[in-house]
Amino acid sequence: MTSVAPEIDNTAEIPGRRAVLITGDLDFTGVTDTVAAVWERPRPPRAWYVALAISLTLLTILGAMVLYLILNGVGVWGLNNPTAWGFDITNFVFWVGIGHAGTLISAILFLFRQKWRTSINRFAEAMTIFAVMCAGLFPGIHVGRIWLAYWLAPLPNQMAMWPNFRSPLLWDVFAVGTYFTVSLLFWYVGMLPDLATFRDRATSRPRQIIYGLLSLGWNGSSRHWHRFERAYLLLAALATPLVLSVHSVVSFDFAVSQLPGWHTTIFPPYFVAGAIFGGFAMVLTLAVPARELFGLKNIITLRHLENCCKIVLVTGLMVSYAYMMEFFMAWYSGSPFERFIFRARAGGPYAWAYWTMIACNVVAPQLFWFKRVRTNVWLILVVVMAVNVGMWFERFVIIVTSLSQDFLPSSWDYYRPSLVEILTLAGSFGLFFTLFLLFCRFLPMVAMAEVKTVMPQAALTAERHPHEHVPPTRAFDYNPDEHEPPAQTGGSS
Repeated sequence: MTSVAPEIDNTAEIPGRRAVLITGDLDFTGVTDTVAAVWERPRPPRAWYVALAISLTLLTILGAMVLYLILNGVGVWGLNNPTAWGFDITNFVFWVGIGHAGTLISAILFLFRQKWRTSINRFAEAMTIFAVMCAGLFPGIHVGRIWLAYWLAPLPNQMAMWPNFRSPLLWDVFAVGTYFTVSLLFWYVGMLPDLATFRDRATSRPRQIIYGLLSLGWNGSSRHWHRFERAYLLLAALATPLVLSVHSVVSFDFAVSQLPGWHTTIFPPYFVAGAIFGGFAMVLTLAVPARELFGLKNIITLRHLENCCKIVLVTGLMVSYAYMMEFFMAWYSGSPFERFIFRARAGGPYAWAYWTMIACNVVAPQLFWFKRVRTNVWLILVVVMAVNVGMWFERFVIIVTSLSQDFLPSSWDYYRPSLVEILTLAGSFGLFFTLFLLFCRFLPMVAMAEVKTVMPQAALTAERHPHEHVPPTRAFDYNPDEHEPPAQTGGSS
């Protein structure tokens, strides 16, 4: 059953008093029980089955479309002579961008000791892993010969031929591969204490064995916590530059070419800002239904949602500024080709896609200036869904407008996506949501150990037992004058 607890507004800013991040008078045991209940209940909510059925249907369509592509070749897509990249690379860049917010929440906000991240970082990290998996699908299939996908890797082959290391497509292999590996380690290492909690609460032998293996023998000793903190900090430090570098490398797919509209130095920072913008929109897209479906309103509170909305607003302004600067640089360059491309984007055959992008990425986020919108979950969901659509169209506009109208008017042609491409795009969402729904059901979707460190009970325990290790870190400061003492301290479960 889903939670029917009333919504508690903890977004008020009171001078001299730190806002409460976990509501509902939860203690340590209450946090554990709330998160573990998602996994322990015999059956998940009916809405979970409905969502999983839809996602599996889309995933089946994806498998059918990839098989159809392998059997028939890339001719099943709507590609033409000038537009050799269509939905395939558009989807790749879109999904890579989605994965950036997870690492930002996990690594950068962790290094800056932002306490509010603890309630949402776990499923944001999972979102990163699943989005990068969806992105990795498209480089392998966009050449049509999926059995030769290993050519993307810098490995010797039977023809004694090496890939071109000056190709940005090969740079993508290193960048995305490194990003996926570090993000996966960061996600898994952070789950170890919570996996051990699931192991200890398991009521069946198979579950005890499975979660016992996954928790790597975690016993909660001071030595284990010490190693955990060091590893977590190291992985956060490694992941932080990846947030900036990975999508910069992806932008080089375009920036190092000579095509008008692509050959520009603004792409790396522009792509990174857009990736964080779209990634946080996807975090909110997942957080709003998850907290309602699994009864997590007291852990993923309105304050967490509002903070994410503010980041969407700030990064949306960065993206809007980048859109304006693109037009300015096209005019300032004096290049007739650059000027033509940007005029064509706004008023040419793909103007419908461009103005859809502007409406979704520039206009829609401005609603987050209003607190009433930032604290209304339904309005939040409407805005972030618009941003998700707009970020996909941003990739489409960048790729297709430059390719379809290049230097030679004799080679121009209008690109129309085929039904196979549209279904492949829908199927990639099926893959993403199937993995996410299974994660919510079988793994701890909230970092219980980290959430407990931002609660008043953690600081009170440290004060009463100064020589006892309080997991997972004491770096989170606490001022007892800013909080009312809790009714009971509870115990970690």
